Amino acid sequence: AGSHGALAETLDQLLDGEVRFDEYTRTLYATDASAYEVPPVGVVFPRHTEDVAAAVAHCHQAGVAVLPRGAGTSLAGQSVNEAVVLDFTTHMSRVRETNPQRREVRVQAGCRLGDLNTELADHDLKFAPDPAWGDKSVVGGAIGNNSTGAHSLQYGKTDAYIESVEVVVSDGSVREFGEMDIE
Repeated sequence: AGSHGALAETLDQLLDGEVRFDEYTRTLYATDASAYEVPPVGVVFPRHTEDVAAAVAHCHQAGVAVLPRGAGTSLAGQSVNEAVVLDFTTHMSRVRETNPQRREVRVQAGCRLGDLNTELADHDLKFAPDPAWGDKSVVGGAIGNNSTGAHSLQYGKTDAYIESVEVVVSDGSVREFGEMDIE
């Protein structure tokens, strides 16, 4: 855990998910699909939103950056930094609810686009943005990058398909953002 042993210990006590600050895990998360290599402070595998909120709040108080990460498919180093990485692909990767009549789906941030489209195919639907690594890329990353793909001129970018998002902001509070009436 190096110089961040106390941080790792506190996070381990606060969270239901796993907390790994060992050198092996830090090395695994030091790279993404880009040419950049930056070892993180440590890696947290949250089990639910409450874990995310607790980790973000504690890191904020400790003055340590937090970096949400999905599949690490970013080509410009977006998923590496000297921060506590939150990996959403391990425990927060499910399709929560599908409503084919309304053409809506509720997913967790770590849900892979390929898995989402497999589930939607049963209803003759799909998530239109199709980034090159769509079988590995996750919904949270698609939202963060406003992903497009080869068919973006025809179908648009990710923001055209988002009704609302549940977000943990820097102080650890949970908010929901979506379309609102200007009045």
